[in-house]
Amino acid sequence: MISKSIVLFLTFIFTIQWADAQVIEPGYESPLDGVYMKSIDTPHKKPIPYVKLREADIMWAQRVWRVVDMREKMNHVFYYPLKPSQGRKNMMYIIMESIELERITAYSPLKADSVSPSDMFDIPLTAFEAKSQLTRKETVTKYDEYGDPYDTVIVEDIPLEDIKRFKIKEEVFFDKQRSTMETRILGIAPQYEFYREGEFLGYRDAFWVYFPEARTVFAEFEVYNRHNDSHRLTYDDVFWKRMFSSYIIKVSNVYDRSIDRYKSPMDALYEAQEMEDDIRNREHDLWSF
Repeated sequence: MISKSIVLFLTFIFTIQWADAQVIEPGYESPLDGVYMKSIDTPHKKPIPYVKLREADIMWAQRVWRVVDMREKMNHVFYYPLKPSQGRKNMMYIIMESIELERITAYSPLKADSVSPSDMFDIPLTAFEAKSQLTRKETVTKYDEYGDPYDTVIVEDIPLEDIKRFKIKEEVFFDKQRSTMETRILGIAPQYEFYREGEFLGYRDAFWVYFPEARTVFAEFEVYNRHNDSHRLTYDDVFWKRMFSSYIIKVSNVYDRSIDRYKSPMDALYEAQEMEDDIRNREHDLWSF
């Protein structure tokens, strides 16, 4: 009997000591994940402010729409990691998280008639409405208990991993005051694949994000630098330095139509390249002028 009491007492003492060992004492610091202490300023980093412009100084300007395919190697920084890892998050995760926290406003990709496309940032969406934009609706035929067919609509969420490209709306202009050709992004629209009865019909805009507003958020999150881990870049840096690959799908024109409306897929690529060359040569022409 005495032996059992001693055993129970020792077990109780050991349990208390083990529990105390699991409590993290105040001031405890986790092991350093790396060989040096990284700066903690990145989460508080601010984007580089734009230079103020005067209308009288804009000698030439053109509106341009582009597509960034995140499956291209140069654009992998927008798509990976698929889940938050090593302190990094992919762009879609950041956008959706910021919309829910009301740090970024999502805008409808359609006009008030809910039919015509729009990229004018005129109809703001709530976080719930923005999330509901990333859904697929499919009509499926089912059968009731009597064997009679009936159609039902199935709504499923589109995983963020399925968003593999986004559209950019930007302004290219020549500022004669600074004698520079500059490009400023106005908006970003994630795109998803649209199907009807199993047939792929193209890509649709989920919503628009006003880029000058989103820059504050993009400046706070790092991206992977494939050349040097110690040289830290943010999403805002990637956009600011144009460190991504894209192709033109539309420039401002009298018909307000995109290239694929009047060119075949192969010819559209040549047309887009000609537009790129025209913009690049425009600066030389203005200098000659």
